[in-house]
Amino acid sequence: MTKVNLAEKLGSFSEQWSPRIAGELNGQHVKLVKFQGEFVWHHHDSEDELFFVVHGSFRMDYRDESGAERSVDINEGEFVIMPRGVEHRPCAAEEVHVMLFEPAGTLNTGNVRNERTVDAPAVL
Repeated sequence: MTKVNLAEKLGSFSEQWSPRIAGELNGQHVKLVKFQGEFVWHHHDSEDELFFVVHGSFRMDYRDESGAERSVDINEGEFVIMPRGVEHRPCAAEEVHVMLFEPAGTLNTGNVRNERTVDAPAVL
């Protein structure tokens, strides 16, 4: 059993859009990520994702079943679960620190490959 201090782990890196693995349980990764600006629109065919805001806030843009763009603001201490198959894009005006829960092996850019794709996240 290992205790994890989120502030310490988040203080150990500065790169944005580069998730780090902070823990693992039941086939799920607990990841920490910092980001600012807009991410790429993407979806995950088989994985749900939980985004928990540790510090700051961000807007999650998503497309509903009709394809209409929607958004929800996620503030510090709040989380949102992005269901599998839903196209989404996190956006942050200021740097935000987020803890993610998702199945191990989930690609951060889902069905898209680009310069922000992280194939093998570092372990903290």
